[in-house]
This record gives sequence, C-alpha cells and structure tokens, in this order.
Amino acid sequence: MRRYGPAALLALVGAAILRVSLFSDLYLRYVQAGLRPYLVVSGAALVLLGVAVAVVTNRGDEEPGDGDDEGRAGHGDGDGEGHAGHGHGPGGPRVAWFLTFPALALLLFPPPALGSYSAEREAAQRAARGVGTFPALPSGNPVDLTLGEFDSRAVYDSGRSLQGRTVRLTGFVTRGGDGTWYVTRLLVSCCAADATTAKAEVRGAQAPPVDTWVTVTGTWHPEGGLGADAAWPPVVDARSVRQVPQPDSPYEKR
Repeated sequence: MRRYGPAALLALVGAAILRVSLFSDLYLRYVQAGLRPYLVVSGAALVLLGVAVAVVTNRGDEEPGDGDDEGRAGHGDGDGEGHAGHGHGPGGPRVAWFLTFPALALLLFPPPALGSYSAEREAAQRAARGVGTFPALPSGNPVDLTLGEFDSRAVYDSGRSLQGRTVRLTGFVTRGGDGTWYVTRLLVSCCAADATTAKAEVRGAQAPPVDTWVTVTGTWHPEGGLGADAAWPPVVDARSVRQVPQPDSPYEKR
C-alpha cells in the first residue's frame, strides 16, 4: 500500500482543489473569481498525475526485474539496518504523509472566509492616494457602493460627491475598543493573503453580533479634513441596518 502513497496524495490534493473550484464557489473565500480556471486546471492535472503514478507503480509490481530477490536480500546485509535505518521506503519519506491533513481539511472542512479577526489585525495605515475629484455617482437614492469606494470618496474626494446622498453598504460587523461598531469588508488584489480592510463607522443603530453580515443604509457624516487621519474610518449615520446572508464572493476587489 505504501507504494501507492504518492499517487494517493497527488489525487487527494487535486480532488480538494476541484472540490472548492469546480464543484462549488468556495474558492471565492481564498482567491479572486478570475483565478478559477487556473485552479480547475491545476486540480485536474494533479488528479491525472496521481492516476498515472498509480498505473506506473502497478506495472512495476507486476513486472519485477531479474535481480529483485537478490537486491532485496542484500539490501539489509552488513549492519542490519536496511529500510528501517533510512526512515523511508518505496513510497517515499514517511513525513510526506503529513501533507494529507491539509488536503483532507480542504476537501472535507473548507476554512471560512476571513472575518473580523483578520480585519482587526491590520494596522491603521492608509496608502497615500492623494486628494482629487471622483466620477459622478449614479442618480437616485440610495446608491449602492462598495466599502472601498465609500472610504475613498469620503476621505479623498475634493468634490464631496457623497454630500447629501443616501448610500447602501454591505459588509460584516466589527467592533472597536470604545464601543463603536463598523460595517467592514476585506479587499484583495489576488487572494486572501494580501487582504486589506475597508470599513465605515455606523452611528444611530444598535450593533448586531460580530461577523454578522449586514446592509447599512444611511448618509455620510463628514469628519476631519480631506486626506486627514481623522477622516478615516468614515462615518455613516444609519437609517436602517438589515441582516443579510454572506455573499458568495465575500471580498471586494482592490
């Protein structure tokens, strides 16, 4: 059985990748939607490679070489160590079997999307984007905005395009140390590993439990000067807070 270990491990990892990318949308917890084809191809390639390794191993077992018996008998001669002294056999190093645990975890228990813990760990440092004007918002109220766009317009828009507009923001709940709470979203460029935080302080409404997904409808409450530290995170005066399911794609594109 150990001879088929590498084949089983390759197939297991490939199946785990296909489980989250081809047969579900769970991959959106970890990477951007545009990377799905690469995940599917990688998973399929690993499964096929595992099958190929199993076939080659099986043929090798069925067609032993002429000197196999002598080779096996003489391998342990001398100091009597043999395979036991090396810590591995035909199936490769035994420590490689530990790779099955993360593959099984991804296959059976996919980790959840990043939440409040990841958002709170990020230092409150904003990139220097510069103050300027932004494109006009669509007509009508409320206007649906991503948390990233709301933050950018609230902190850097010299045209004050949010002034007098009703906005609708969707994200999960995080809390501050002074009793404040925020509607929060994580922004990614490629995958969850490069996530940064966008959030808005919510005033005028009771805070739902942490990590609850909500849609907040309200108006921007200006604070601080353009581009100033006091302007971030921006504030929204809530008119309504509605609990919603977590979206299939929990991250915003940065």
